[in-house]
Amino acid sequence: MELSRISETYSLNKSTYINLRWIGIIGQFITINSVKFIFNFEFNYIATNLIIFIGVISNILLLYYYNKIQLSNRSAFNFLLLDIIQLSSLLYLTGGILNPFSIFLLIPSVFASSNLKIKTNLFLIFVTLVSIIFLTFYSNSLPGPLNKIIINNYYYYSIPIALIIALLFLNYFALIFGKESNLRKEALNKIQELISKEHELVSLGTQAAAAAHSLGTPLSTIKIISQDLLEQFSNNEDLKKDIELLVSQVNRCNEILKRLSINSTLEDDFIDKDLSLHNYLKEIVNSFKEISDKNFIINVEQDTNSFDIKKSIEIIYGIRNFIGNANKYAKNNIYITIKSDSEISEIIIEDDGLGFSKDILTKIGEPYIKSLRSNDNKKSGLGLGIFIGKTLLEKNYAKILFRNSETRGGAEIKIEWMNNDLAEI
Repeated sequence: MELSRISETYSLNKSTYINLRWIGIIGQFITINSVKFIFNFEFNYIATNLIIFIGVISNILLLYYYNKIQLSNRSAFNFLLLDIIQLSSLLYLTGGILNPFSIFLLIPSVFASSNLKIKTNLFLIFVTLVSIIFLTFYSNSLPGPLNKIIINNYYYYSIPIALIIALLFLNYFALIFGKESNLRKEALNKIQELISKEHELVSLGTQAAAAAHSLGTPLSTIKIISQDLLEQFSNNEDLKKDIELLVSQVNRCNEILKRLSINSTLEDDFIDKDLSLHNYLKEIVNSFKEISDKNFIINVEQDTNSFDIKKSIEIIYGIRNFIGNANKYAKNNIYITIKSDSEISEIIIEDDGLGFSKDILTKIGEPYIKSLRSNDNKKSGLGLGIFIGKTLLEKNYAKILFRNSETRGGAEIKIEWMNNDLAEI
């Protein structure tokens, strides 16, 4: 069977699943014994407790003998299938589909929808459907109040129909939720990776500056000694050439270290120095001007915000991603407007491109969205850039608005902060 070759991709948290199973097992034990000893219902008490005991044994095996933090798709499938069979067996012995606890039969497949592969989920849905249909027609009657009530056939068969509808609806919802959750998890992992790389680059720049400073003294000593040797052996042509080569290489090393120190200092200033919102943005735009043939037009309409803002790698990346998106889709011009007053500061980024397509306008900010408007695969997908920018800026108290510009014809992104929040970053 194709479903037997389930991938070993780890996707279900072991501890969470074990805890949920313990809750279910304890609930089953309490319910069975309460019905037996409090309400005096007659049913196969030994068989029901034996089925519960099988659940206990399986959970202990899962706890102590499965030594991974995440359950593989195959392992999760096996245990969830066991859960369906175990609960179906209990329901068979205790009234079948009329048992009020038959609703819990839906849980394993719904749980699988948000965590496991779709093939695994479809098979578990199928097993659940078979169980519901079987319990509708076959089960041990449960002596008690339920048997004293005459149930209309229309009402009786409406119970499994309702369960099936609920099964399909809940699984569909869980599947969509799980898919979106996984996409966001992947995108957030990429964000974390980007930030980590940026910190590594900053650290590397600092280390380079320190190395340049440390190597300066020994290189200067080598240069002085080399020059002395050159004077001493000026008459020896062979040695003179070798010493001259040594001096030239030392000079070359000094020039390299000098440039490295200068660049590191500039990078450190960029990262550490606090700037006004206007100068903050100019620094980011300048980095694009070096690699882009587009025109960047910065307009300051109001600038009563005079306080300096602490440099943040997350904000730098967030704004850079939005400007980078505008640079990618603009025809010629990118317009950046800064507005600020005593309460609010805004950055508005516009371009003269085609704007956001209507089919994605309501979804902008989600990861991996694609536009259907363009046939150019290189320009049809927003990818992660918008999502990463939005996530990083919202983490730093910003509000983001996406729309098409009424004046420029292209896309418009408005980034807004409360000045109190901006000052606390």
